[in-house]
Amino acid sequence: MSLARLVGDFVRRNWRAYGSSAVMLFGVAACTVWVPRKVGEMIDGLASHRLAGSDLLLPLAELLALGLAIYVLRVGWRIRLYSASYKLGVELRTRLYARLAAQGPAFYQRQRTGDLMALGTNDIDAIEQAAGEAMLAGFDGTLTLVMVLAIMFLGVDWRLTLIALLPFPFMALAFWYISRHIHAAEVDSLQRFSKLNDHVQESLSGVRTLRALGLEQRSAAQFAELTQRAAQASLSAQKWEAAYEPAVGLTLTAASALTLGLGGYLVWNGQLTIGALTSFTMYLGQLIWPMFAAGWVLSLIERGRAGLARLQPLLDTPLSVVDEGTVEKVGHGALTFSNVSFSYGQDERRALDDVSLTLGPGQTLGLVGPTGAGKSTLLRVLLRQAEPQHGGASWGGHTLEQYRLAALRAAIAWVPQEPFLFSATVAENIALARPDATRADIEDAAKMAAIHDDILRFPQGYDTPVGERGITLSGGQRQRVAIARALLAHSALLLLDDALSAVDTGTETRILEHLDQLRRTRPELSAIIASHRLSAVIKADLIVVLKGGHIIERGTHDELLARDGWYASQWRYQQLEASLDAI
Repeated sequence: MSLARLVGDFVRRNWRAYGSSAVMLFGVAACTVWVPRKVGEMIDGLASHRLAGSDLLLPLAELLALGLAIYVLRVGWRIRLYSASYKLGVELRTRLYARLAAQGPAFYQRQRTGDLMALGTNDIDAIEQAAGEAMLAGFDGTLTLVMVLAIMFLGVDWRLTLIALLPFPFMALAFWYISRHIHAAEVDSLQRFSKLNDHVQESLSGVRTLRALGLEQRSAAQFAELTQRAAQASLSAQKWEAAYEPAVGLTLTAASALTLGLGGYLVWNGQLTIGALTSFTMYLGQLIWPMFAAGWVLSLIERGRAGLARLQPLLDTPLSVVDEGTVEKVGHGALTFSNVSFSYGQDERRALDDVSLTLGPGQTLGLVGPTGAGKSTLLRVLLRQAEPQHGGASWGGHTLEQYRLAALRAAIAWVPQEPFLFSATVAENIALARPDATRADIEDAAKMAAIHDDILRFPQGYDTPVGERGITLSGGQRQRVAIARALLAHSALLLLDDALSAVDTGTETRILEHLDQLRRTRPELSAIIASHRLSAVIKADLIVVLKGGHIIERGTHDELLARDGWYASQWRYQQLEASLDAI
């Protein structure tokens, strides 16, 4: 979509605000062009001794009234127009956020967070200005130009008007040349700002790592270099924008010289009065604004075009996971994976290869296997964060694609390997999925996750802020807060993706015991536990061993031990390791 079409559609939908602004701008222009005429009449009256003493009061009062009217109308159109144009920024940011929220992990593997943040700030600001300030300046400048030229041509002297317009074609040529360079400079400026924004975001997120490795100076040097490049790009754009002013100044200087030359000749020969020449000179001065407005409009439009050229491809990017389902609620029933195969990108090696298994209602499935076996990938297929190339999954009598994404994910409480906590209190993070949960409900969930006692030792208990990404908590505490959040959600399926890796074995045992108690009170609750620690899945109804994307073993804990395969070997190793740690 072009900038003109985007802004045009927005103006049509908000025609009342733009229409009322246009009426007020027309009033401003009419009052403005009337002022020189009144001044010219007063000068001619004084020169001919027709105006003197009290006779000047009325003309002066009229000038004061015109000035007051201009002030009131300017305030009015600014309020109306800017309040409307800001809506475009709200709409674009809302569309951008909705698009980003609907995209899957595959999309974010190709994007940089800082660049996305720049699109939501600088680029949309540029488009918003094109719909607000550029529209205002364009309309006001054009209206003023037409009215001033009309009154100069028809109301003062047509000969002066024609001679004054001779330099203007050269100014138009200069504007065309400058605007071409401004577009390229603005694109470069926005891109460099995105890179700078991305570096700042990454540096702040990884500040502890930078300090631990002693890389502060190198990061600061990179920041200084990016800042310098961004400043140079912005300066280049500003230099080209500044080129408008000399073009306007030279044009108006040449027009003034030609006007005064011809005007002086006409006054000398009695073909023009001094008041008329004064009025014409004031009108010529009023052309400064339309000329500057033209340069300003071109600058804002080029900046808006550059912003839209970066934003539009993102808004047009197809969703990595299509949400076309119609079923609003996940029914109770078995969860089945049928010949699921999946590979990342163009990788020929499959992360999942012909995986088939079934989990009954109220059962627990254990997923184990070496690193990179496909455990997390299988959970991503279930969450529809990844679409399998072959096969599929169904739950409660419907395929996953038949459910609305919101309904499917609402039925699943997921604790990832690296849980994310928001910059809020401990209680607010636990109650994320249930904002209306009582403090008692929150504390019960925390107790089941074995984090309640730790929270009570915090300075403000459950009202303690956890900092950005939960930075004030340890890894094990973040995992347990995330588990409490999942348990409080009361979802039909609980997914723990190596969610106990940062806790000690004693805490792990307590959490698993609490989960067993929860299953007895909620027999419909199903669970999938992916873990490197086999102790986390020994009570599972079914344990599946994945290796290289294949299922190599399946059964209960006792059945797998009796088979003496990978599971049994790993179990003996972990038991030996635990006994050595206990010494």
